[in-house]
Amino acid sequence: MPEQLTALLREFQDGRLSRRDFMRRAAAFTGGLALAETLLERIAGIDVHAGEVEENDPAIAAGPVEFPGKAGAVLAYLAQPSAPGKYPVIVVIHANQGLNDYTRDVARRLAKQNYAALAVDFLSRHGGTRKVNPKGEGLSTIRELAPWQAVAEDADAGYAYLRKLAQARADRAGLIGFCWGGEMSFATATEVRGLNAVVVFYGRSPKPLERVKNIQAPVLAHYGEKDPGVNQDIPSTEEAMKRFGKSYAYTIYPGAPHGFHTETSDRYHPQAAKEAWSKTLEFFKAHLQG
Repeated sequence: MPEQLTALLREFQDGRLSRRDFMRRAAAFTGGLALAETLLERIAGIDVHAGEVEENDPAIAAGPVEFPGKAGAVLAYLAQPSAPGKYPVIVVIHANQGLNDYTRDVARRLAKQNYAALAVDFLSRHGGTRKVNPKGEGLSTIRELAPWQAVAEDADAGYAYLRKLAQARADRAGLIGFCWGGEMSFATATEVRGLNAVVVFYGRSPKPLERVKNIQAPVLAHYGEKDPGVNQDIPSTEEAMKRFGKSYAYTIYPGAPHGFHTETSDRYHPQAAKEAWSKTLEFFKAHLQG
């Protein structure tokens, strides 16, 4: 393998290069994206379908949507398989930057796995992410702008919208969130009825913890080892979930920081991201497609 490609691969595996940048630069050496994907699959052992999915991918149909919510119109991004069929539905909760390219890509990744995925803009009550956070930075006021009760209401409205889609399986509903969205997915699970699977990426637990008694769905959580602020609540959360007879499985990924799944972030940890995404897909498959 050319020395330049070896260096690129090392940067990617070390987390210093996003998948998007790796593909772009590797394509220049290999002569095209197809060969670059082969490089990732055969040499790096990375499943390209667990990475970024382009919006114009023929296997999916994706784009912005709007639906009614309790406090007014809710903005969102819908991605679903382009092939006819009935598919489980999943609501995606963004991090504290709002609805961004990464979150939309997560919805597309799920659509590639035969889900109708709705990435809701939980800043819709304030005009949407583009108005509230045009620079795309982390919002320190996100909990004031979108308290968990409002998130639960808009997520519930999202499920009502999804269940009206011709391709939706109304009896199979999943929820996933990242960072602040991970916290919100855990909190929303205590309020929204009819959920079948909940995934938390490095999110804090509901407060007070007694609220977990209302959770109906099994919860799968992913935590980075280098995230003490979030991880300090794991033992008490595990105890509370067990006390109320709830299903709570989690993994703490060695060496991984908070936000390890986001390729465009300097916190990206390829090994943890790949393993966590694989476990997520297995979890959703077992509870939503089984």
